[in-house]
Amino acid sequence: REPAGGSMLDTLRRIVQEVNSVDDFHSALNLIVQRVSEAMKTDVCSIYLLTPERTRYVLMATQGLRQESVGVATLGVSEGLVGQVGLREEPINLDNAPSHPRFHFLPETGEEMFHSFLGVPIIHQREVLGVLVVQQRSERRFDESEEAFLVTMSAQLAAAIAHAEATGSIFGVGTGQQIDVRFSGVAGAPGVAVGTAHVLYPVADLDAVPDKQVDNPEVEVMRFQEALESVRTDIRALQAKLSSLLPAEEQALFEVYLRMLDDSALGGEVMLLIRDGQWAQGALRQITQEHVHQFELMEDAYLRERAADIRDLGRRVLAYLQDNEGGKAEVEPNTILVGEELTPTMLGEVDREHIVGMVSRLGSGNSHVAILARAMGIPTVMGCVDLPFNQVEGTEIIVDGYSGLVLTSPSPEMTRQYREVIYEEEQLALGLEALHDLPSTTSDNYRVQLWVNTGLMSDVTRSLEQGAEGVGLFRTEVPFMMNDRFPSEEEQRQNYRAQLQAFHPAKVTMRTLDIGGDKSLSYFPIHEDNPFLGWRGIRVTLDHPEIFLVQVRAMLRASEGLNNLRIMLPMICNVLEVEEAQHFIHRALYEVREEGARVEQPQVGVMIEVPSAVYQARHLARRVDFLSVGSNDLTQYLLAVDRNNARVADLYHPFHPAVLLALKSVADDAHMEGKQVSICGELAGDPGAALLLMAMGYDILSMNASNLSRVKWVIRNFTLQESKELLDNILRMDNPYVIRSYLNHALDKAGFGRLLRPTQTLSGPMDAGSLAETTSDVTPTA
Repeated sequence: REPAGGSMLDTLRRIVQEVNSVDDFHSALNLIVQRVSEAMKTDVCSIYLLTPERTRYVLMATQGLRQESVGVATLGVSEGLVGQVGLREEPINLDNAPSHPRFHFLPETGEEMFHSFLGVPIIHQREVLGVLVVQQRSERRFDESEEAFLVTMSAQLAAAIAHAEATGSIFGVGTGQQIDVRFSGVAGAPGVAVGTAHVLYPVADLDAVPDKQVDNPEVEVMRFQEALESVRTDIRALQAKLSSLLPAEEQALFEVYLRMLDDSALGGEVMLLIRDGQWAQGALRQITQEHVHQFELMEDAYLRERAADIRDLGRRVLAYLQDNEGGKAEVEPNTILVGEELTPTMLGEVDREHIVGMVSRLGSGNSHVAILARAMGIPTVMGCVDLPFNQVEGTEIIVDGYSGLVLTSPSPEMTRQYREVIYEEEQLALGLEALHDLPSTTSDNYRVQLWVNTGLMSDVTRSLEQGAEGVGLFRTEVPFMMNDRFPSEEEQRQNYRAQLQAFHPAKVTMRTLDIGGDKSLSYFPIHEDNPFLGWRGIRVTLDHPEIFLVQVRAMLRASEGLNNLRIMLPMICNVLEVEEAQHFIHRALYEVREEGARVEQPQVGVMIEVPSAVYQARHLARRVDFLSVGSNDLTQYLLAVDRNNARVADLYHPFHPAVLLALKSVADDAHMEGKQVSICGELAGDPGAALLLMAMGYDILSMNASNLSRVKWVIRNFTLQESKELLDNILRMDNPYVIRSYLNHALDKAGFGRLLRPTQTLSGPMDAGSLAETTSDVTPTA
């Protein structure tokens, strides 16, 4: 039978709409049980939710049972019919529940008078969150339509409960309970911090500004220009304040801010609107919101983040128009900055020495504030959308910048373990310094070169400090993305020259412009339904030889007298693309030599990032000087998994047997053609994976500078034979999680437990002592 009041779908819609209008989560639960009971004409409807520890079900709302039992009545995870629904992960429908052998009577609920029972699990992303139950006095079995209605209702309820649990609305945040409430975000800058939260708020509210016509627009234009100049002064002062902490390329972010205020940009558009009769504050609000909306609609992650920059500038100009400069934020030592949308200017307004971590509810790893945080060494989590940032002021929180986690209401045990991680990271870093000048040679004298991936000039110092032997990947698109136009050949030459000089005589591998996919340029937008399978990498530059030739010419001219340049072609999927690219490279070489530059022919290689390149590795190797695997994209394409998609991110596993077999195949094919093979994805920086890659025959491992010493330590303390035996065993396995566990166990057994990702053991439910098992010795041996 259909629920009362119309069709099942109509009833569901009414309930969902009504629930969505309720702000308080517990009120929403009460409304759900009331409406479901009415719709199904049952005597009882109840919601049982699992505690954060997943140890007991708690009665959280009911219609028909005793209200005083809410929050009091509990069941174990395998106890009673509710527990059975959760364990079986499917509905249980009984006409006489008390006669069932697993029935467990809860006297405080007053349920002894009810016989019919229908319970359905509430599941979100494979995890049981609770159970939705209806009961009746009469003995009858609920029919299929009623069961289907309740299953559909629980599916609708699951996402809301998951969100409420993530925000602490059910059991935790703001209650003072210490229960380790976790909030997932995006890793913005690596590191771990434990500190006191200080919430930063915007200086002014653009959304609250009304429209208003004025009689004297020129007076408003003057007021607006004065406000603009005040903001320019603030930005220049901020740039000067951070100049000693940031290299020139990161400081250029503030130049981007200043350009946005020009008469040819946002500032000019606002003045046009003012001269049409709108007052300055209203014109500023309208233009700012239009630009923010345009950027927020863009598919490219980097460009979407520019909306935050524009919004921040608009607020700052508005603060001066409202005669409110906002004042400087006073923070205590050991502070973690928290905000809905942190910006570089906010970061510059506080004492850097007092900041140990940052959390932004909005934003991503491409945000300007994340770029600055990495340059300044501040552990940061971005995009922590579920964090109730207005409830954490003055409370202790933990920032895990490795895994993108924020923990509120941390228990003493969790705090202690994270503080141990911080201490041991410091001690490990001190111990690894001794490896700086030592080669990455195994104990049986097998040599593996350790190179670094770079993109900003700030990477150079860190790389050289860590003993990098070369650059396996220089991301040339970074200066393109920080500009409002294509950089000229001379601008590119200067940028490339700085990199080549910094690492000379070591080789620097420059990847040609790799845009598209998740990287786009504001002045060269690429709009596609599926950008990762679209116009990106070498496909773009071959279609635009005017861009490709200018870039290659700049690289060649930059290498004059240094001769340490290597050119690498991204996103290659067939031999023809390599031949076309080489034609342009030879043409550029001829041109610069004709102009008088004494330039040698650089080595040219290709990136193996797509499955077709894996199968054509030998053919490609015959035409180039080296192969380099981009393991991040290769893993994504082999497994058909977008690792930035939370629904499938757990399927992205670089230790998947298919990935490992592909990596070994590429290394074998390259060596059959007598060519060097390297890898420049994140896998190269994993100490355990480095052993496997060495055993496969990879000549060069290129990684982020922060991982170099860890990888070197492992290589110097293993033999090539040991790593080959490890690889042989792993290639017989068919489960990526078993492979990862086996590898971790091998490292731990050899005394390298602390080289695992520092917070790996803390990211799941805590096991007291799990950290202690891997921290007995943090001093590396030579």
